[in-house]
This record gives sequence, structure tokens and C-alpha cells, in this order.
Amino acid sequence: HVQLVESGGGSVQAGGSLTLSCVASGKFGSLNSMGWFRQGPGKDREGVATLRTSSGATNYARSVKDRFIISWDNAKKTLSLQMHSLQPEDTGVYYCAAGFLLGVASLSPSRYDNWGQGTQVTVS
Repeated sequence: HVQLVESGGGSVQAGGSLTLSCVASGKFGSLNSMGWFRQGPGKDREGVATLRTSSGATNYARSVKDRFIISWDNAKKTLSLQMHSLQPEDTGVYYCAAGFLLGVASLSPSRYDNWGQGTQVTVS
């Protein structure tokens, strides 16, 4: 079983930046992919950015590409998401997730079975 704990959410004005962190603990060795997902008000959960922890290969949603940066610190077992040029449409609860995937680190939430509790990001 894997535990994921997010932090770093908050409120920011449009154009601002935030960095989210997710610390992983437990039986993490069998997993190879991690990612950030978000759920805006009245919307379905969607993939934002994912990566393969072994290779560092990344995958971004088109809406955040060139604004967000996902990274993994294996020594600290910490997944980060740097968010820049934030816009009101980036508002939502951001979740960290982990899983074992074949091929590319998918942006589909259904492919991941370990989830954090979420952290709120509000952009006004």
C-alpha cells in the first residue's frame, strides 16, 4: 500500500505561480508512474502532468504545456509540480497519483490506483 500526501496549494492571482509537492511512502517499489490530476468545479477529474519515475519521461496536458513542470526526486520520494502563469481555469483540487503502467505515463486518471487526499488551488 502506498501513501501520498500533497501540499503547497493555495490562492493566487492570475499570472502567479505555485509549487505543489507530493511525498510518497509505503510499498512504492512496484510502481513506475506518477502524476498530477485536477478536478475543477463541476468538472471531471483530468490529467495535468505525469512521468515515469525510472526514466523521467514526462507527459503534459495541452492546456498546461509550457506553463507547468513536473519532476520527481527519487531520494526524497517527492513529486513536484511547478505551476506558472496560472489562470482562473487552473482552479481546482489537485491530486497526486501513482500506479504501475505499461508504456507511456498516461494522463487518464483511471490508470492510477493510489491517490492522495488533494490540495486546493484557487486562481482569481
